Amino acid sequence: MADFSILPPALIVDDEPNIVELLGITLQGMGIAVTGAHSLAEAYARLAEGAPSLCLSDLRLPDGSGIDLVRRLHVLHPQVPVAVITAYSTADGAVEAMQAGAFDYMAKPIELTRLRRLIAQAVDLSRLSPVGLDGTQRLVGNSAVMRRLRDDIRRVARSNAPVHITGESGTGKELAARAIHASGVRHDKPFVAVNCGAIPEGLVESELFGAEKGAYSGAVQRREGLFVAANGGTIFLDEIGELPMMVQVKLLRAIQERTIRPLGASREIPLDLRFISATHRDLQEMVVAGNFRRDLLYRLDVVRLQMPPLREHPEDIPQLAEVILQRIGGAQHGAPTRLPAGTLERLGSYAFPGNVRELENLLERHLALQQDDILPEAELTSSGGVAPGNGILISVSARGALATLDTAEAVLLRQMLGQAGGDRHHAADLLGVSLQSLELRLRRLSPEEIT
Repeated sequence: MADFSILPPALIVDDEPNIVELLGITLQGMGIAVTGAHSLAEAYARLAEGAPSLCLSDLRLPDGSGIDLVRRLHVLHPQVPVAVITAYSTADGAVEAMQAGAFDYMAKPIELTRLRRLIAQAVDLSRLSPVGLDGTQRLVGNSAVMRRLRDDIRRVARSNAPVHITGESGTGKELAARAIHASGVRHDKPFVAVNCGAIPEGLVESELFGAEKGAYSGAVQRREGLFVAANGGTIFLDEIGELPMMVQVKLLRAIQERTIRPLGASREIPLDLRFISATHRDLQEMVVAGNFRRDLLYRLDVVRLQMPPLREHPEDIPQLAEVILQRIGGAQHGAPTRLPAGTLERLGSYAFPGNVRELENLLERHLALQQDDILPEAELTSSGGVAPGNGILISVSARGALATLDTAEAVLLRQMLGQAGGDRHHAADLLGVSLQSLELRLRRLSPEEIT
């Protein structure tokens, strides 16, 4: 067992003396000294004596809420992990506490195995530097937008709170999820990515939660399930909006209770998981439409991470292009790793509706088709092969009458606005982009180009 005796005492805050005693015995058995408090006032007095190694606090205290303690610790000692103790009936308070800065929560009655695991994670977290492990190197770019994103990821990684990643397709949501996992205390545990939209509806439940042999027609052997495969680590649920309603109910229970019951099983399996979800859809709109559970969204969207579209940080395109070319062309003798300045300038003026994924596809296609070792600027500045939205492909004359990307975009926007009768909301829907995205593109063009 690791030597915890060198750590400062842990702070336990609960108005029930037997809870303080139980938690104290468990921590002392792990070699961690303990100091107790039975109210907010006592807890604040202990904090005035020095920062604890970690803190366990009840939510309901006689003179206030444990959330106030979470907020104070987050301001005064942000490196100190604090977990809240709650009853099932006050589980919403646990979500609020994690939004305030708590790294995890524990439900009453206290289960000792999970308590020891939570304490071990808290100790590991307290030993990390303020920036923790840095798993954000794979997120390329030195723009202010990308620096802020990496900072956000490092902060998010210092908790077990569920994270919901939003953003347009191609912005790198799974990359961000992997960076969160790699930057936290679970970095050496499994990371399992699940595309919820790629699993046939009839198999979603068994794929996620597992199934016993004979649980359904065709179940000829026991299936472990992806939640069990990820246990101890992180599960990333991409395109979470595609989950059927029946499975959403079971996912909600898994997050709340930290257990799952495989199909056909008589016993529940305890979970120790970090939940990260992602979607390019508006889940609030799906809730209003009755296609997504409001209580599940509340549980998933504890911490939100917004992925920026490429058009918001075009200054990162040269570095992104270099990294992409090194990856896809490094094995080819004489393959270029840099693009001419003129090409980069043209790429920087393009809106990239497909974001980084579109940039990667563009470079890979031209590298694969190019006979010489230099990417021709004329082809890079054409729109050949790019289908910006709604399945529309803008063709390019083979005789060299090549439209620029800006001109091609103007043609597309003019077509969509005409089809929508000038209604920009409708045009944005036809293009499969947000209204804000459409407005940004229109502002880049002159009135003559779109009329």
